[in-house]
Amino acid sequence: MARVFVPFAVLLLVLLGGGSLGPSGLRLVAVAEAQSGLPIPRFVSLRSGEVNIRTGPGVRYPVDWVLLRRNMPVEIVAEFDTWRRIRDFEGTEGWVHQSLLSGKRTVIFTAPLASLRREPRESAPLVARTEPGVIGELLECRIAWCRVRAGGLDGWVQPIEFWGTYPDEKVQ
Repeated sequence: MARVFVPFAVLLLVLLGGGSLGPSGLRLVAVAEAQSGLPIPRFVSLRSGEVNIRTGPGVRYPVDWVLLRRNMPVEIVAEFDTWRRIRDFEGTEGWVHQSLLSGKRTVIFTAPLASLRREPRESAPLVARTEPGVIGELLECRIAWCRVRAGGLDGWVQPIEFWGTYPDEKVQ
C-alpha cells in the first residue's frame, strides 16, 4: 500500500467572515505550524562547511547540490520530521537534516559595496566596505539598521545591503 505524506508544514485553512473575496463574503487565511514548534519561515545558518542538499526529506532522496560555506544563512521554509526545507539567498531550495543547521544568525552581503558604519546612521563614520558574498554574524537589528560582525570588524549596515533578515525584524 502506497503511503501518502502530508506536507511538512501543516496548513490550516481558516474561514473568516467579513471578507470580500467571493459571493459568500468569506476569505481564506493560511497558517503554517512547524513540527518543531518554531516559526516557519525562519533564518538559520549552516553548521558545516559541506552540506548535501537533497531533493526530498530523507537519505533515500538524491543529493541535488552541495553547499560549501560554513555559517551561510539559509531560510527554513518547511519541516518534515528531522528534515528542513531550506532556501538560500539566490532562491534555490532543497532538504537538509536539522543536525547540519545552527540557530546562529548570519547574513550574506549582496550589495556591490555594503557600508559598515560606526553608528546606525547614514552620516556615521565608515568602518569598512564589504563585497558581495561576504558572510557576517548578525548581532542585533533595530528599525532600519543591523549590527554585523564581518572579518573581525563590527559595524552598522542597512538591511537592504544583505540577505538574512525579514523587513523590520528586531534582533537582540
